[in-house]
Amino acid sequence: MRFFCILLLLLSCNMAAPAAPGNGDDTAAETALRRGKGPQWLNRLIASSPILRQHHVGVCIADATTGEPLYELNSEQYFTPASTMKLFSLYAGLHLLGDSLPSLSYVVRADSLVFWGTGDPTLLHGDVPSSRAFTFLQSRPEKLFYAPIPCVEAFGPGWSWDDYNYYYSPERGPFPIYGHTVRFYASSTQRLRVSPPAFTALVEPAPPGYASTDHVRRVLLENRFYVLPFSKSWIDETPFRTSPGLLLQLLQDTLRRPVQPLPWHPRPQDSIRTLHGLPVDSLYRRMLQVSDNFLAEQLLLLCASRLGPDSLSTARTIRVVRQRFLPDLPDALRWVDGSGLSRLNLATPRSLTALLGKLHQEVLEPRLLSLLAAGGGHGTLRRGYHDARGPWFWGKTGTLTNTHNLCGYLRTRKGRLLAVSFLNNNHVVETSAVRKEMERILAQVRDRM
Repeated sequence: MRFFCILLLLLSCNMAAPAAPGNGDDTAAETALRRGKGPQWLNRLIASSPILRQHHVGVCIADATTGEPLYELNSEQYFTPASTMKLFSLYAGLHLLGDSLPSLSYVVRADSLVFWGTGDPTLLHGDVPSSRAFTFLQSRPEKLFYAPIPCVEAFGPGWSWDDYNYYYSPERGPFPIYGHTVRFYASSTQRLRVSPPAFTALVEPAPPGYASTDHVRRVLLENRFYVLPFSKSWIDETPFRTSPGLLLQLLQDTLRRPVQPLPWHPRPQDSIRTLHGLPVDSLYRRMLQVSDNFLAEQLLLLCASRLGPDSLSTARTIRVVRQRFLPDLPDALRWVDGSGLSRLNLATPRSLTALLGKLHQEVLEPRLLSLLAAGGGHGTLRRGYHDARGPWFWGKTGTLTNTHNLCGYLRTRKGRLLAVSFLNNNHVVETSAVRKEMERILAQVRDRM
């Protein structure tokens, strides 16, 4: 009898003991501890997090200068990268554009100037405005003819259709003007102001009973804008529907001179010239720091214009960049757009960290860090990642519904610069909670590595 009591006691103790790694009964925390390659304190920090335990987490940390791997968790697995894909767009621009943006291309034929788009988004843009193309076209003595060239569809593959009304999802195009958005300036004491003014006649009060939490709602397939009742001041942006006809109207209204359409038929004797505009860093900085999707999409079209004047193709740019400049990524990259709006994009944490390493090798560090959002300073990292000494993280965030990622450079207490990719997919907790937890963990990396 005593033997059986001892046997039952031993069996119960064995059943209560933690499962050995690899026996199929691991908890999520134990699985993370087993998969993580690097410091065990960092494994435990991530595995014990109540915020991170129910979604897909991938981390890859390396020395930014030497490329030495320091920590990996699910680094070989694929994630939806969201706006961290803009780092690949940056890399494309660095290799295919020069020091300034090509604003437009043109040929002179007798008394006519025929021009077409390069994808430059800065013409009268509200945040990165350039007047170079405007001044050029306004002052030329020749008659003006606009030649539309083949370009990508207005929306990218895998984009959410119901984002059409929001500032972060303007339509793409070969010759953007006003950033393809209408700006509305509301005041409690003055009438609503609309820019560009050409859209004023297309704005009307929302019909009775019209329900929306937005200030402005555009009709899905039309340039008709409903403004909801308001009593406070605000500024809002809404994308407009693009078309060659509307472009010509806006150009003529702005330039105050005729612009005629002309089919694109290049001639062997044509001497194609390019008008250059803003320095490239002005576009890169805005694109990365505030995560401007429109600028990122147009950047790949700008790159396409440098590959040949016959069409503006995002896919062509991506194909060339992957083959010429990124053949050595650790894992094959699924890359379909410039902004990361598409959920068809797929990347692994170690490929993103490898890209950070390439950027650090090829771009002077002060310039590179100045292009990125900085902790406590500007852009999407302004509310965190800094202390009394200043920022300690510079990078690019990537956020979609149930997705929040961070890629960039972390400066440790010892002065070492690390390349970090920290990806979170399929989370159901609030994004703000994921953001704070990532900062808490990376602060430990700053202090202990």
